[in-house]
Amino acid sequence: MSDEAHMRAALSLAARGLGNTWPNPAVGCVILAADGQVVGRGWTQPGGRPHAETEALKRAGAAARGGTAYVTLEPCCHWGRTPPCTDAMIAAGVARVVVALRDPDPRVDGAGFSRLRAAGITVEEGLLAEDAASLNAGFIKRLRYGLPMVTLKLATTLDGRIATASKESRWITGPESRRASHGLRARHDAILVGSGTVLDDDPDLTCRLPGGVPIPAPRVVADARLRMPLGAKLVRTAREVPTLVATIPGHSESALAPLREAGVEILELPPGPQGLSMHGILTALATRGITRVLAEGGSGIAASLLREELADRLAWFHAPRVIGGDGIPASYELPLLELARAPKFRRVAHRTIGADVLTEFEREAG
Repeated sequence: MSDEAHMRAALSLAARGLGNTWPNPAVGCVILAADGQVVGRGWTQPGGRPHAETEALKRAGAAARGGTAYVTLEPCCHWGRTPPCTDAMIAAGVARVVVALRDPDPRVDGAGFSRLRAAGITVEEGLLAEDAASLNAGFIKRLRYGLPMVTLKLATTLDGRIATASKESRWITGPESRRASHGLRARHDAILVGSGTVLDDDPDLTCRLPGGVPIPAPRVVADARLRMPLGAKLVRTAREVPTLVATIPGHSESALAPLREAGVEILELPPGPQGLSMHGILTALATRGITRVLAEGGSGIAASLLREELADRLAWFHAPRVIGGDGIPASYELPLLELARAPKFRRVAHRTIGADVLTEFEREAG
């Protein structure tokens, strides 16, 4: 097998950690013995530790000596709660390290490469760097801009409606699409909705795929007016799954206390020009280590994210139905007077799921 094939295998391993490694990146590692046989595989474990390299070296054992390590992100060279991965590779006697992407963390950022080279290890970087950057877009964005990557998920009819005029929305898409939506939840660190979605649908916002996920994603509700009822599923299960309510200051303690007593964490954030700021919410989440956010609705959340240019990716499920102009749109007004100012996205994936279609987009820069 080629270097590229082994790196693609490492990237596949890294993807297993998405949604469960924050604040650390999701990394994959493949170890080849000197004779070219694969002797170790690893990926970042839930909670961010052990690291992928440590896991792969543990499986490889003595067979790693004189071999090659394929790693999707530059090995760390600093002490945290675990020793540096560079030291582990040096101690294992690895002769060559092939890395997809340099780590943008200022504690690493090339220093890992230097440490390996100083120990006489051959280092090659940049193989499938674009793929590695896409995989860890949330980790990179948090480090560079203090914000998580945001995927806006929309489930609509062909004419872009998420519910009828009476707010009936169950179920616009089919069971296959709903399972795919749970897969999206599993690959993100937190799930964001507005208070309107809680009032209309009373969701639990958990991943209900067989086997579940090691670390349930925190659920975040944007609720400037503190409308979420105490009887909502999110409140009743707040001690089982982390639940945060983002709101503006000024609410009475009598309104806040019952939520806190139920286990809900309150994030009081200064309002923006148009109310509760999505930028403020996302900044607060990034400060907590969140790197990937799945925004599930509704129309107000979608409009805010699009208006503030904070939706990095779209996961758009289209069902073969038409509701009409009196239905609730996927996004409220942005508003726009010029077509040139409309948010622009490029299609990156398109597939049929049951009777529905899922199209995925990435935001165009500039």
